[in-house]
Amino acid sequence: MRLRHSLLLATALLLAACAGKPPRAASPAAEVPPHAPADVEVADDKPDATMQPGSADPAEPAQVAAIALVATDNGAVKPAPMATTTADRPALVSEDPHAEPPSEIEDDFVLLYGQGEYNPVADPSLPAGVMMAPVSDPWEPMNRRVHAFNNFVDRYLATPLARAYVAVVPRPIRLGISNFFNNLGQPLSAFNALLQGRPGDAGFALIRFSFNATFGIGGLFDPASRLNMPYINEDFGQTLAVWGWRQSRYLELPFFGPRTLRDVFGMVGDTPFSALPHIKHDKSRIGLQSLQLADIRSRLFSVDSMREGVADEYLLFRDAWLQRRNYQILRDLEQPNLKQDGLPDYLTEPEDNPSIPADGIPVQGLP
Repeated sequence: MRLRHSLLLATALLLAACAGKPPRAASPAAEVPPHAPADVEVADDKPDATMQPGSADPAEPAQVAAIALVATDNGAVKPAPMATTTADRPALVSEDPHAEPPSEIEDDFVLLYGQGEYNPVADPSLPAGVMMAPVSDPWEPMNRRVHAFNNFVDRYLATPLARAYVAVVPRPIRLGISNFFNNLGQPLSAFNALLQGRPGDAGFALIRFSFNATFGIGGLFDPASRLNMPYINEDFGQTLAVWGWRQSRYLELPFFGPRTLRDVFGMVGDTPFSALPHIKHDKSRIGLQSLQLADIRSRLFSVDSMREGVADEYLLFRDAWLQRRNYQILRDLEQPNLKQDGLPDYLTEPEDNPSIPADGIPVQGLP
């Protein structure tokens, strides 16, 4: 009797223990919808007997390759849409079989805007500063003839004289001559900066002129640059642009080179306030003007390489000059917010790429 009670008690305890054990969880990969097709393979959750310790789980590739199934409203089962990758994106259609495959940026453009050629200038998402300023050149036939004349004068007169000047005059003396003419134009720059409503720059130009004229032996040396005094380069053409004459048609003048109609009026306004026309002694004035021209042409040797292999030299000169001129005007209009990072040297350093000033041609001075 006691033995029977002991067996019954042990059996009850064993059944209670089995009833309280949680059921074994089914593997996610093993869950198959009730209407799943028969040819869909289900990954087995049993480990491979040949699997070594520390190796990757062989079930992962099977789980990645398994087709995700979703149930529709009518109970049918269909594959779920896969995530879009770079390979799934539509590519640009190219008729050339040897063309390079499209880049990821081009594929993104097709996804957003459809097929078509990307034009960065016409992209409305770019900032306004990237847009090219319109070129007004209604006098192009006449300008091309003047450009051909200036090329003739430059090739057979100005360039040989400038090369002789470089060969004869040592570099330290040429640097002193450049400093002298740069410093000589600071009072005119101060006057135009004041007309533009920038008294601070006008004061810097006058201080720089006085400092170099005193401690730089008449401006032959440039101690002001060593003290980080800014170089101010302004003319009346820029002043007219600040006053509202923003757009002006392109005009190339004999001997003076690229200009705009606005800059022609600016030259007329600058001439009475320039230093060289007020020299009454004709030989001294013409000698200084000729020396200034030789100095300007010798400093432009660094940009002569731009002319090599150009299909249309006139367009190169016109567009490069207008780009530099528009930058100078933009600098005057938005100087506090203007960032010069990444700009080429011919835009940021006008003193190293000078143009012929209003008083640069040896002509009769003021009466």
